[in-house]
Amino acid sequence: MQFYFAPLEGITGYIYRNTHNAFFPNVNKYFSPFIVPSTRGEFKNRDLNDILPENNQDIVLIPQLLTNHGKDFILASRKIKELGYKEINLNLGCPSGTVVSKNRGSGFLAKKEELDVFLDEIFSASITKISIKTRIGKDCPEEFYELIEIFNKYPLEELIIHPRIQKDYYKNHPNLRVFKDALNLSKNPVCYNGDIFTLDAYNTFKEEFPGVERIMLGRGLITNPGLLMEIAEQKSLDKKLLKDFHDKIYEGYKRILYGDRNVLFKMKELWVYMITLFPDNAKYAKRIKKSERLCDYDEVVSSLFREREIE
Repeated sequence: MQFYFAPLEGITGYIYRNTHNAFFPNVNKYFSPFIVPSTRGEFKNRDLNDILPENNQDIVLIPQLLTNHGKDFILASRKIKELGYKEINLNLGCPSGTVVSKNRGSGFLAKKEELDVFLDEIFSASITKISIKTRIGKDCPEEFYELIEIFNKYPLEELIIHPRIQKDYYKNHPNLRVFKDALNLSKNPVCYNGDIFTLDAYNTFKEEFPGVERIMLGRGLITNPGLLMEIAEQKSLDKKLLKDFHDKIYEGYKRILYGDRNVLFKMKELWVYMITLFPDNAKYAKRIKKSERLCDYDEVVSSLFREREIE
């Protein structure tokens, strides 16, 4: 089985990726949070730093682009290729309202003719290999059957499918009926993404889809960074390892960010997910959220790890 780590804006940047890989080396590919290319092919310093090869050593990173303009994609592809990357991922899955309103991400799925023209343009340029991460539609699941006909025209490195529509965001259950059809209809390799949060969920999925050889995990891995260790090695995450993992990320952010507020912003985002590993976590979650100084944060995190066991 090939395991991929899905990108999550604000969390899975290079500090997090490198730390995760050092502690839990079960990920075959990491995907960068999306980059919106400019009309001149230039990147923001933040985006460029995130994908610089020197900041991503010893991991397989796939840069992800979010755009509906073929020329912008091609210009950015050339820059990314110059950095040494051989594959780029196109984001057709982001459900954010601000993204969708510009017909990007999963909003682009509603513009099928434009999408087809866009794909023809970027594949004709043939700068790098291209994979696609997609939802199954914008407004209804039946849209997927027209979309797969478009995707099948092009030699994708792989088609990563999150079987929800844009309007679902992350609610409702993934549409496994449509995903099953996708496995039969796609001419390109298919990867599954969606709601693998536990070993039991993984085992249930594999029982239903034994032929699937690629799985992407996102929120499940951020919540439990050792989930793939449980799946691949039958080893449960222990509290000391989680604490060491946390401390390494924390030190990384303190090294590159200025001021308590910026560091705390990053750590608080991470704890939105990881706090659920601890039972009876409400008071700790509240104190982490209210922390305004690093010393306050240090105190509550130390108390959490000292006073609670992970589930």
